[in-house]
Amino acid sequence: MPRIVLMRHGQSTWNQRKLFTGWVDVDLTDEGRGQATDAAGVLAAEGIRPDLCFTSVQIRAIRTLWIVLDGLNMDWLPVVRDWRLNERHYGALQGFSKAEIADLVGEEQVRIWRRSWDVRPPLLDPEDPRFPGNDPRYAELSADQWPRGESLKDTVDRLAPAWTGPVRHALEQGRTPLIVAHGNSLRGVVKILDRIPDEVIPRVEIPVGRPLLYELDDALQPLESRYLGPVPKGTILPRDVPRS
Repeated sequence: MPRIVLMRHGQSTWNQRKLFTGWVDVDLTDEGRGQATDAAGVLAAEGIRPDLCFTSVQIRAIRTLWIVLDGLNMDWLPVVRDWRLNERHYGALQGFSKAEIADLVGEEQVRIWRRSWDVRPPLLDPEDPRFPGNDPRYAELSADQWPRGESLKDTVDRLAPAWTGPVRHALEQGRTPLIVAHGNSLRGVVKILDRIPDEVIPRVEIPVGRPLLYELDDALQPLESRYLGPVPKGTILPRDVPRS
């Protein structure tokens, strides 16, 4: 039976401070490192041994994966780092606190920027030091691939080729991939897997540091999904988020 494990990185320093993070590279907190260690223990207890890993090119996801693999004594596993798995780019909001922006423009506008399907945040100026074109890890991308700010729709569209290409190919080969990525890029994955409508996917919440296992049929459609280990109270599986 094909299966895949999804995991959002552990708590980052900007998660802790409630800042818009996006493509800014920030590390894990001590709590985030602990969450990654706990996740490794849960995977080991469940007898789940991935044989191929995917992650973004952002350190909070990469370090989470390092800790998980170290805890499983599987540091040797092949890892594909793909910019398409990066977090949603929050444009000019990056680095500002959510409360600070709410004071400037109101809670409703912040909600729209964070929880709508196709509304982009204020766009980043290409001359801004935070612009991806100034970062060597994105030097090989074409100019139209450097985001200045993304809606959730943009993020899912950007993520889709990673899913339909290397991830799907790994599943078709009978491998068990582990994807360690971000809240919004993983929304894209579960949207595809669970066929979640556009208007519903912004309500899907994926907790940090908790492995989410999908068991699939031969056509790679979900048979079952479940979080491994304890999850925060009120956590709902993506497939169970109300669709009305």
